Amino acid sequence: MALGETGNVSRRPSPHPRIKTVGYPAPEGAGSHTHQYLRGLEAHVRRGQTVLRACLSLKRQGFQPDVVIAHPGWGEALFLKEAWPQARHIHYLEFYYQTQGADVGFDPAFPDSLDDRCRVRIKNATQQLSFEAADAAISPTAWQKSRFPPSWQHKIHLCHDGIDTARIRPDEKAQVQVGGQTLTREQEVVTFVARNLEPYRGFHTFMQAVPLILEQRPQAHILIVGGDGVSYGKPPADAASYREQYVAAWGNSVDHSRVHFLGHLPYADYLRVLQISALHVYLTYPFVLSWSMLEAMSAGCLVLGSDTKPVREVIRDGDNGFLTDFFDAQALASRAASLLANRQALTPIRAAARETACTTYDLQGICLPRILDLLAPHPILT
Repeated sequence: MALGETGNVSRRPSPHPRIKTVGYPAPEGAGSHTHQYLRGLEAHVRRGQTVLRACLSLKRQGFQPDVVIAHPGWGEALFLKEAWPQARHIHYLEFYYQTQGADVGFDPAFPDSLDDRCRVRIKNATQQLSFEAADAAISPTAWQKSRFPPSWQHKIHLCHDGIDTARIRPDEKAQVQVGGQTLTREQEVVTFVARNLEPYRGFHTFMQAVPLILEQRPQAHILIVGGDGVSYGKPPADAASYREQYVAAWGNSVDHSRVHFLGHLPYADYLRVLQISALHVYLTYPFVLSWSMLEAMSAGCLVLGSDTKPVREVIRDGDNGFLTDFFDAQALASRAASLLANRQALTPIRAAARETACTTYDLQGICLPRILDLLAPHPILT
């Protein structure tokens, strides 16, 4: 049984014939007079109540789960134990907010305020209240796991969601049609991917590097995948999107015929972008590690990642990829140009990147068996 907000459930088919999906109505948000630090918490409590009502309805119909799995970040897990006290409750722990050592205060271009830091301290309240009812938890990377309180660590099992390395693999015949031309692995294609193009994923640094990359590599094309929204942080103050803001900053310094903004893509098209990539750039704040970086490695990309803790957990500079300073656009461009110039000699790095994905993050062979073990009554997972 899968439970989700009706609007989301209705847009997606059931993932498997044996899985029944049930929707619950979108709850109201916080009241207009609620203190700003507490608005998220109030909205989460309302969601938790709505989910509890849906669970009690299922219970009256005779549904009694052995295991309940939930992401506690938005309130869905707050009251699940009240519906099914005998079940094992497992939480997916994605990120624990702190005022130091991670995303908050990391980027001097977007300084945080005392008000921001106070608000962040309250953001974990929902997870803290929910975790009291958790029997176990999963966190996808060692760095993300380490962010949670020491008293939680004995319950948290390290296990990534898993990458489908059988599907996401190199394809020398892959092609992408852009700007009236066909791009393949033979061209110098630099790729950049984010759900939304924003500072949390280093979009501002990358955009500052693009003119320098194009100048040093006159045959290069830049493919940028991602939307104009904001997944994390704040929207730009003086533009409709960060893409618009940084394109305007280029002025006439860029040959726009070699820069291609592809927006959101169907998954198969996105994979072809990775498969033709000569160099994949992945930048991130110290925050949740994107699946896209691991998928790029699985596709055999030559990855140039930011020298930040989530990335350093996976990429070993000069072994299975390369690292660069998150803030230094000139160093990024120089390293990118050098890697493109020597890309034929770096085939072993590509192979090592895929090997890392296959031996550590493979869905079928590694991650799914670990998750299934955790669901067992007496798990052996450590």
